[in-house]
This record gives sequence, C-alpha cells and structure tokens, in this order.
Amino acid sequence: MSSKVVETASEMVQPILDNLQLELVDIEFVKEGQNWFLRVFIDSDDGVDIEECAKVSEALSEKLDEADPIQQNYFLEVSSPGAERPLKKEADFTKALGKNVYIKTYEPIEGNKEFEGKLSAFDGETVEITVTIKTRQKKIQIPYEKIAKARLAVSFN
Repeated sequence: MSSKVVETASEMVQPILDNLQLELVDIEFVKEGQNWFLRVFIDSDDGVDIEECAKVSEALSEKLDEADPIQQNYFLEVSSPGAERPLKKEADFTKALGKNVYIKTYEPIEGNKEFEGKLSAFDGETVEITVTIKTRQKKIQIPYEKIAKARLAVSFN
C-alpha cells in the first residue's frame, strides 16, 4: 500500500518540480507512532530553500486534495535531503564522485557490509570507493546491484 502511495505522489509531484527546475530525490510514506507522514525530498544543483519547499508543498497538497489517493490522515513534509543525501539513482553516484560516501551492501564484500570513504569511480556497474585504514588507503570495488543503501557522508577530517 505504501509503495502505491509513493508511486502516486511521485507522479503528482514531478510536473511541479519540473516547472520549478527542481529534482525529486526521494519520497517515503511511513508511520511513526500514531501518525503517517508523506515525506518528499527535493534538491537542485544550488540547493533548495524554505520558500521552494513551501511552493512544492502547497502545489502538491492541492493535487493530493483533488485526487485524494491516500485513505488515512497524514502529514505532508517537503524538505531538502540535507548533507547526508541518499544516493538512489546512477546519476546520484556520478554526481557524488570525489565526495565521501557511506555504503551498506546486501552481502559482505571483503568481509564487510558497511563502507565509508571517497567515491573514486563509478562505471554504471561497479562503485569504487577509497577507504582509509589507519594510514593506508585501499580501493574497494562494490557491484552496483549489491548496494542496499548509499548516502553522502559528512566527514570531519
């Protein structure tokens, strides 16, 4: 049910974002405690501000009210993905080249399922990250289809 809500909301928000030259990063429909939340994460090359989030929220809210695709009561939240933006699509990985990333895999690679390091290469099939172990650097190849979750990682070095 929640995947249908996400799909419908995605179809509704895309023309709004195209019109404002913004990018859809992610949508989630989740229950937290007693409440349901429809969260829409948007971005652009220059980042997004509160006014852009408000414009998208207003326009999407109108469309959702008209079509009424969600049965239960929910809160609509539109925001930026923040500093630790998720990497969902191939284009996200390409944009993140040279940046610090956190990657979690479905199965162990070289004995680990979690990696943090600099995204050094991506060819559409394999992600290469450079991790620092004590003082030495090591390149790790991760098959794209084995990635369960990936995001930008804030580094305090």
